[in-house]
Amino acid sequence: MTGSGSEILLPRRRRRRRSNWRGLVYIAPAMALVIVFFIMPVLFTGWMSLHNWPLMGASRWIGFNNYFRMANDTRFMTALNFTAYYTVIVTIAIFAIAFPLAIFVEKERQFVGAYRTIIFLPVVVGLATASLLWVWLANVDSGFIGPALKALGLVEKSPNLLATFDTAFLTIVVMVVWKIAGFTMIILLTGLQAIPSELTEAARIDGAGRWQRFRHLTLPLMRKTIALALIVSVTGSILAFDQFYIMTSGGPQNKMISVVYYIFNQSFVSFNLGYGAALSIVLLAILVAISIVQLWLLRVGEERS
Repeated sequence: MTGSGSEILLPRRRRRRRSNWRGLVYIAPAMALVIVFFIMPVLFTGWMSLHNWPLMGASRWIGFNNYFRMANDTRFMTALNFTAYYTVIVTIAIFAIAFPLAIFVEKERQFVGAYRTIIFLPVVVGLATASLLWVWLANVDSGFIGPALKALGLVEKSPNLLATFDTAFLTIVVMVVWKIAGFTMIILLTGLQAIPSELTEAARIDGAGRWQRFRHLTLPLMRKTIALALIVSVTGSILAFDQFYIMTSGGPQNKMISVVYYIFNQSFVSFNLGYGAALSIVLLAILVAISIVQLWLLRVGEERS
């Protein structure tokens, strides 16, 4: 009996090994892409950050001096503070628009497919293209927004919306919300559609109002979806570059230079490639830390519920 049992187990083990090797073959192309286009560049960037790496000439080992330099770099700290401020404002604005839109298009009604398409259309426009479009819209002479405000009697003359920090920042925030809210809406819509209709109907029969159903039923069941949308929004906001570079060139008075914009200036304007690499590694660490904190908060919330 023992011999026959071992003879039966051997083919099973061989099948498992074959299936394991087959699985490795299937994921090998994806793993190769991850290694070549992510892991190796990150490792090389980390190696560059430990050197004084000029554009021309030989690099020189300086250890962690590039990282120590950041502590006294007031421009980097200013860019970090501005990026944090922008991330908070934009994330709140996107969710404030995308969540009501997701609730609106989640219900079956006439022309709901057209509504979803119209809201999602700005997402397919590239961010650089959208920035150029809004530069034209905000132009004081040939744009649309300034003359429209003047025609409505809100202002006496067409304002230059990109000339001051407050109006330029507001214009960029509105542009980003117009561009990104449709994508966030789709993410939230998938979470809304995953909620069983039986639960909503049971809560309605029990006398729960709309706000009670939203607070005690919809939000708890959408916790993972909201966390995903939040991570995507926060990460995209921290990595913001195109809109500031195209619409304001970091102005006015260099008040709208994000962290990525500052890394770009250090790397490709001042050609401090080693310092730019160190800044990139620190930014990557910040993104990883924020994502870990968000996932931890999500797990804590699930355990309490």
